[in-house]
Amino acid sequence: MDLSLIDWSRAQFALTAMFHWIFVPLTLGLGLIVCIYEAIYYKKGDEKWKTLTKFWMKLFGINFAIGVATGIILEFEFGTNWSNYSYFVGDIFGAPLAIEGIVAFFLEATFIGVMFFGWNKFSKGFHLASTCLAVGGATMSAWWILVANAWMQFPAGMDFNPDTMRNELTNFWEVAFSPVAVNKFFHTVISSWMLGAAFVIGICSYFLLKGREKEFSFRSIKIAAIVGVLGIVLSFITGDSAAKKVAVYQPMKLAAMEGLYEGNRDGGTYLIGFGIINPAKRVDNQEQPVFAKIAFPNMLSWLAFGDTKAFVPGIKDIIDGEYPMPDGSTALSVQEKMAQGKLAQETLKNYRAAMAASDIATAQALLPQIDENIHHFGYGFFKDAKEAIPPIGLTFYAFHLMVILGGYFLIFFIVIWILNNKRKFDSIRWMQWIGLISIPLAYTCSQAGWIVAEVGRQPWAIQDVLPLSHSVSSIPSANVKITFFIFLILFSILLVAEVGIMIKAIKAGPQEEQDNENY
Repeated sequence: MDLSLIDWSRAQFALTAMFHWIFVPLTLGLGLIVCIYEAIYYKKGDEKWKTLTKFWMKLFGINFAIGVATGIILEFEFGTNWSNYSYFVGDIFGAPLAIEGIVAFFLEATFIGVMFFGWNKFSKGFHLASTCLAVGGATMSAWWILVANAWMQFPAGMDFNPDTMRNELTNFWEVAFSPVAVNKFFHTVISSWMLGAAFVIGICSYFLLKGREKEFSFRSIKIAAIVGVLGIVLSFITGDSAAKKVAVYQPMKLAAMEGLYEGNRDGGTYLIGFGIINPAKRVDNQEQPVFAKIAFPNMLSWLAFGDTKAFVPGIKDIIDGEYPMPDGSTALSVQEKMAQGKLAQETLKNYRAAMAASDIATAQALLPQIDENIHHFGYGFFKDAKEAIPPIGLTFYAFHLMVILGGYFLIFFIVIWILNNKRKFDSIRWMQWIGLISIPLAYTCSQAGWIVAEVGRQPWAIQDVLPLSHSVSSIPSANVKITFFIFLILFSILLVAEVGIMIKAIKAGPQEEQDNENY
């Protein structure tokens, strides 16, 4: 296997996903806030709320357009760079993506025009409904994309067909409403409210630093701060639920998130609030895994399993096996899973040979052995048990950065809401600077969460089923390198263009919307 091809394919997909993720959370978060602004205008009939809505809607539209472009490229890469993956699970993975394209895009495409150009052509009620349906379409797009992503983390609703060598969909509803999918959707969308709120407050902070648009900023912040507080509080709740599912379905990811090398079999496991990963630590040496740490005794056990004395396996425990599982069974070691995976692959080879020779009886006799070992099929591709370990440092730091910034934004939104309600925010310049700086911090928090989700599940394309090393297309690595830099240039141009257009719109301010209305 060409390691260069694997690395460049991963790099290109990560590049596309991270650029795309710049636009998605703002679309989801700002979209909700715009709907609330227009609902207030619909109820009160105050033209100031209409001007306010149209300003934020313009920024939403700029961001939305660029996000669609990057999202389309992301989906095409499954066919260009990851064709083995697409063949192996295309019947399952393609279903939510097809629904996303047909249903969600239909809603967005149908009502986005009314949302932006129908202000004076339709009734206020129909326009509000169109805005909500367009934003709802974007949210529905997120649902189906996240269903597909959650299935990669927790494959369900499928059976392996030894005749076609493919995993095939057997229960659509298990895929669409798996516990991981539902939780991932709510956590992702709700955390986007935080980014949308931080964006609104940051732009209003810019206006106040310039000594303009005070009434506009007061109204905007009043709603955005409430959305931000709700977003952060609910994100903590859904994040806690997500961590519990990770503990059960992806224990290696949880161990990497916490830098946990070996669990405590005699009692509870501590939760690291902050720490520094020791780069010299390996599974088979005695170096301390994390130093200079701030830890909370027994908290990880409680957060993972609701029991302060519960055993949480570390990386070494998962590699070695022989620890108690939540269902009462004993965990297999990675070496044992590798043996089962290789047995599944060898049995499949014999089955196909028997079928090719029309020896149906022998083939049928091999099916139970295939069924018994197929759930560890992916481990059969490993040459060393350590291949099952994800990048610990990146996962650990991204997770803790996300949590720390989440705590910061909870305090930030509460303070902003109080100051804004007392009409003091417009006179505290240092707080306005904090509001402005919080925009990139919100993006950092959002990107960190995505890194945890995707880097933490490495080396798997599909958890326990197919590693990335056997998911790539059989193409020259040079082709991927060239397109990587082409995409890097194109995405950078798109990002610069979006930022430039947004800055121009922000500098013009809401007054431009009022002037256009009068015109």
